[in-house]
Amino acid sequence: MRSYRTLLLAVPLIPAVLLAAPVLAAPKAAPPAAAAAPDVKAGVDAWEAGDYAKAVAVWRPLAIAGDPDAQFNLGQAYKLGRGVPADLGQAEGWYRRAAKQGHLQAEDNLGLVLFTANRRDEAMPFITRSAERGEPRAQYVLGTAMFNGDLAAKDWPRAYALTKRASDAGLGIASARLAQLDRLIPLDQRQRGLALLPEMEKNEQRARLAAVNAAAPEAPKSAPSPVQTANLPASVPGTLYTPPPVLAPAPAPAPTPRPAAPLSPAAQHAAAAAAEAAASADVAAAAAKEAPADTVQMAPGAIRVVTPPPSQPTTPGTSYAAPPEKGPLPPAETPAPPPTPAPVPAPAPVQEKVVVATPKAVTPAPAPAAGKSPWRAQLGAFGVEANARSLWRTVEKAYPAAAARQPYLVKSGKLTRLQVGNFASKADAESFCSAVKKDGRPCLVVDR
Repeated sequence: MRSYRTLLLAVPLIPAVLLAAPVLAAPKAAPPAAAAAPDVKAGVDAWEAGDYAKAVAVWRPLAIAGDPDAQFNLGQAYKLGRGVPADLGQAEGWYRRAAKQGHLQAEDNLGLVLFTANRRDEAMPFITRSAERGEPRAQYVLGTAMFNGDLAAKDWPRAYALTKRASDAGLGIASARLAQLDRLIPLDQRQRGLALLPEMEKNEQRARLAAVNAAAPEAPKSAPSPVQTANLPASVPGTLYTPPPVLAPAPAPAPTPRPAAPLSPAAQHAAAAAAEAAASADVAAAAAKEAPADTVQMAPGAIRVVTPPPSQPTTPGTSYAAPPEKGPLPPAETPAPPPTPAPVPAPAPVQEKVVVATPKAVTPAPAPAAGKSPWRAQLGAFGVEANARSLWRTVEKAYPAAAARQPYLVKSGKLTRLQVGNFASKADAESFCSAVKKDGRPCLVVDR
């Protein structure tokens, strides 16, 4: 771990990619380290106290001796001109020495310093590797290059995704650039860029882990074990052994069918009642399956979050209907049947159907044509759900006709799509989108 020994630069990029004041990493509990570690930490303590000359005096001999943390910190001092005169050449040299030893922060700053010095072709390999590890400033530079097609192949979806990652990391200039790209890049390419974000985040984690493992020192080789082992020859199966013969099992005698005992009148009535109850339960289950899943509409203005249903039931016992809540149970079997069996009351399939149909009777239904129409108008896709809700509030204020529509927040992975429903037809949805596009807002008619 180097975080307690290293100066970190966490600053926004400007068009010239200049670096500003550093932010020191919070000191962490130091693991057992080499003897030079306390000296580097002493320099960091002096830097934080404002004694830059003392910090440089501590780091210089360690940097000359080859300590990568001291080399990186000395490069920071020359870059910022604290404790020594500002000298980008010296800063570049110390960054390069530390980067060759696997210091990731030094490699990040080396690419940015080269880019600032207008040595952009030399800087781009460092910028690309830093962006792949998730460095926000490098992602901003690479995203701009991919948008312009300069120093990198033109790729607008990936340029939008890189700028979005840098903006989400808190880089202010990336947030301003993202607003520009919202106006310059078509909606479908922006959506393709947002779809790249989950896989891009996973790749950044893999790249960081691989870089850290590559820079880690090799584990010391263990001393040879004093325990000696004997090398025995491989065992050979005996050639004189004859396995016993395999006996075929004798066929089992076929079971003799037993004649079914005649049922008593009471048992016959009980079996008939159970069959009628099962039939009524099947009818109720079929009616419940045929009922539309999206019959309950929310009041206009309330945003409905739509989450895809699970592919399999998660609670046991939901694949069959419950027994009837009302109706008498069949009488128990008695040893001697009565001379005249009492008539069995009719089962309660009608009552079961009434219970199933109750939700349909109280469901508020909009106009038949709009309620069943699959057409919606999609206003955008967002990585943050709060942004989708904010856009809907803006649309409600800007378009009074939108207040009567039903908004939906459709979840798709880590994306949240803002859609507007309750359109009687596709032409009605296209008319709504035409009104929205006149003000320069994106709108796309989709079939849910």
